[in-house]
Amino acid sequence: MNSKDIVYVNGSFVPRAEARISVEDRGFVFGDGVYEVLRVVNGRPFAARFHNDRLKRSLEGVRISLAAGDSPESLTEIARQLLRENGLLEGEATMYMQITRGVATRAHNFPTPDVSPTIYISVARFAPYSDLARNGAPVITHPDLRWGRCDLKTLNLLPNVLASQTAKERGAFEAMLIRDGVVTEGTKTNFFGVVDGSLRTHPSDTHILPGITRSVLRDLARQVNIDLDETPILSDEIPRLSELFLTGTTTDVMPVVRLDDKPVGKGKPGELTKRLQKVLADSLASGGD
Repeated sequence: MNSKDIVYVNGSFVPRAEARISVEDRGFVFGDGVYEVLRVVNGRPFAARFHNDRLKRSLEGVRISLAAGDSPESLTEIARQLLRENGLLEGEATMYMQITRGVATRAHNFPTPDVSPTIYISVARFAPYSDLARNGAPVITHPDLRWGRCDLKTLNLLPNVLASQTAKERGAFEAMLIRDGVVTEGTKTNFFGVVDGSLRTHPSDTHILPGITRSVLRDLARQVNIDLDETPILSDEIPRLSELFLTGTTTDVMPVVRLDDKPVGKGKPGELTKRLQKVLADSLASGGD
């Protein structure tokens, strides 16, 4: 924990231990809200424009309106101030931004009249998963039991939590979710795999969250002449995977070397995976947006 550990709640910068949100906040009673997590390198948020666009889309998707003068961009600036307040301008850190529909007496429909949304922002020191990035991670498969709008980054994460806990109990880093015989994504990551020499991943639709690292990597792959086929991997194609990796804001490009206790390919990070690790690492180091 930072020595200062200052967070932002509804217009105020306060010590985390003193931060307060009402028990009638709709984020607490309904999970009625959205969030974003940004990676920060030496005080600079990575791919902030993409995160802001996704946050705007999530807010519109669940019909939460920010107050006049507030925007995803202004919230990112508040998070930058928190980096300064907490002495996190050097090294790696993360920003967390959460917006709920606000505080109202419990009723399923939206409050009438409208109430002000609750805004919470925090920052924290972050250490990359260097060993797993170098040696690869174990993963399990798990049924995708989530709702039908996975493309919105909402607070409704109980299915993700349960699948992630199952992975932890089985000694795995992540759970790869499968819906109707199709690999969708992870509990907090996107998955890419090489099948018969072709790099594949699930297309952006309502079944997956359009990951920011996924989007950045798609563009970087194009720049280094790596073709990406946005065709889902079928569960019966899993035995033919020669490489598998996951991507995320805090996981970068992480090789998967074991899936359900069986080796993927040769059981070590593949050459294409390592190549994509390098181009993403170079983009992070340069502060690419």
